[in-house]
Amino acid sequence: MPDRELNIITGETGAGKSIMLGAIGLLLGNRADTRVLYNPEQKCIIEGTFGVSGYAIERIFDEEELDYSNTCIVRREISVSGKSRAFVNDTPVNLETLRRVTSQMMDIHSQHDSVLLGSNEYQLEIVDTYAQNDPLLRTYRTDYQSYRAKKTAYDQLQAEASAMRKEFDYNNFLYEELTKAQLQPDEQETLEQELTILENAEEIKERLQLAYEYLDNTEQSVIDFLKGAVSNLSYISKLSDQYEQLQQRAQSSLIELRDLADEISTEQDQVEVDDVRAETIRERLNLLYQLQTKHQTKDVHGLIALRNELGQKVSKVLNLDDALGDAKAQVAAAYAQLQTSAEALSASRQAVLSPIESEIGGLLHDLGMPNASLKIQAEITKPMFTGVDTISFLFSANKGMKPQQLKNVASGGEFSRLMMAIKYILASKRSLPTIIFDEIDTGVSGEIAIKMGNMMRDMSHSHQIIAISHLHQIAGQGTAHYFVYKDHSSDKTVSRIKKLTLDERINEIAQMIGGKNPSASAIKNAGKSLNNAQQ
Repeated sequence: MPDRELNIITGETGAGKSIMLGAIGLLLGNRADTRVLYNPEQKCIIEGTFGVSGYAIERIFDEEELDYSNTCIVRREISVSGKSRAFVNDTPVNLETLRRVTSQMMDIHSQHDSVLLGSNEYQLEIVDTYAQNDPLLRTYRTDYQSYRAKKTAYDQLQAEASAMRKEFDYNNFLYEELTKAQLQPDEQETLEQELTILENAEEIKERLQLAYEYLDNTEQSVIDFLKGAVSNLSYISKLSDQYEQLQQRAQSSLIELRDLADEISTEQDQVEVDDVRAETIRERLNLLYQLQTKHQTKDVHGLIALRNELGQKVSKVLNLDDALGDAKAQVAAAYAQLQTSAEALSASRQAVLSPIESEIGGLLHDLGMPNASLKIQAEITKPMFTGVDTISFLFSANKGMKPQQLKNVASGGEFSRLMMAIKYILASKRSLPTIIFDEIDTGVSGEIAIKMGNMMRDMSHSHQIIAISHLHQIAGQGTAHYFVYKDHSSDKTVSRIKKLTLDERINEIAQMIGGKNPSASAIKNAGKSLNNAQQ
C-alpha cells in the first residue's frame, strides 16, 4: 500500500509503469480493452482501496445513493468476453457513476494533460477549480438545461404553428362541412330501412292485406277453421281429462293468431305511400354517401371521428396565439433566470483571474522562469453548457515577448513547469485524496527539478502524491520509493513493483545519477540527497 505522503515510482523504460497506470485508469472509468489483458482466457479484477476520511466527498455518495464509509473500495471486473462491471463499496454502478465518484478521489496528470492545457475548455476547468464555484456551476447548468428545454418546446410549437396555419383554411372548411351535416351515429342504417319500405309501400300494403285475410275474414279463414278445432277439442275434453291439454294448446294458438291478425292490420294502416318523404331520405343518404366517398370512410362513424379530429386541429390553431404566448413567456422567464445564474458564475470566475496570474507568476519565477508571465483573457459569449465565459491562457516565457496562446509558444519544459505550478495551486482548492504525476518533470533538470520535488513534498502534506519520475532530484524527495521491473524467472515475463529499502533507494538514486555502475561519489550524493529530503 502506498505511503500517505509522497511516493516515488522509478524504473527502466518499458518496465511496466504504463501497465500500472492503465489499471488505475480502469478504476477511474476508462474503457476496457481485452487485448491488453495478461490472460485473455481469465477474468481480470482490479481493486483499489481509498481512505476518504476528512475529504468532504460524502455528498457525492448521497447523490449517487451509495453507502459511504471512511474507506472506499472500488472494483472493476473484466470478463473473458470483454464485458466489464464496476462496483463501489460492493454496489454495482455504471461507468458514469464510477467516473463521478473516483474523480473525487484521484487525479492523474499525464502527458495528455499537457496537451489539454492548450485547450480553452481545460483552462476554464482550471479557473472553476480555483474559484471553488461548483454550487454556482451546478445551478447554472440546471438553469441552462431548463432554458434549452423550454426554447426547444417553443421552437417546435412555432414550427407546428406554421404548418398548421397553412392547413387551417382547408381543415376548417372540411370541419364546417361535416359539422353542418349534423351526423348521427346510426342514422344511415335507419334511413336505408325506411327508404326501402317507402319505395315498396304499395306491394307491402297489398301483401299485408292478403296475410290478414288468410288469417281472418268473413267468409273463410285460418281463424274460422281453428275455432272449429277448439270447439271439437272442448267437447271431448269434457268427456275425458286427457284431451284438455290439446284443447288448451288450440285455444292458445287461436289467441296468438287473433293477436297476429290485429298487428298485421295495424302495420297495414301505418304503411303510407309518401313520395316527398322518400325523396328527402334519398337526398340525405346521397349526402352521407358522398361524404364517405370524399373522405374514404366506411360509415358515418368514420365521418364523425374525422369531424372530431378536424375540430381538434382547428381548435388548436385558434388557440395557437395563447399557447405561443405562454411558451414565449416561459422561455423569457427561463432566460432571465439563466442570466442571473450566468452572471453569478461569471463573477466568481472574474474574481480569481488576477490571483491565478499572480500565484502562477510567482511559482514560475521559483521554477527558474523569472521573465515568464501568464495572462488570462476572459470574453463573454452566448450561453453554453459551461457558462457564458471563454477563457484563454496567454503565456510568455521571455521578457519583451507578447503573451500568446499556450499551444503556440510553450516548449516541453515550459509546459511541465507551468503544469506543475497549476497543479500546485489547485491542490489546496480541491478535496482530493490522491494525485498521480506521470513524468510531469519532462524537460527539466538540476535546481528546477529540486524545486519541483519540494513542491510535490509540500503538496503531500494534504494529499497522497504518487510521482513517476526519471529524475534523481525528485526521487530523493519521496517518503517512500517503489521500483518497477520486469521479472523473467517464469515462462512468461511479468512486470512487478517493489518498495525499496533505504540502501536500495540509495543504490537506485545513485544509478539515476551515474548509470548502472555508479561511482562512490554518485552513491555519496544519493545518500546526501535522501538525508536532505528527510530533514
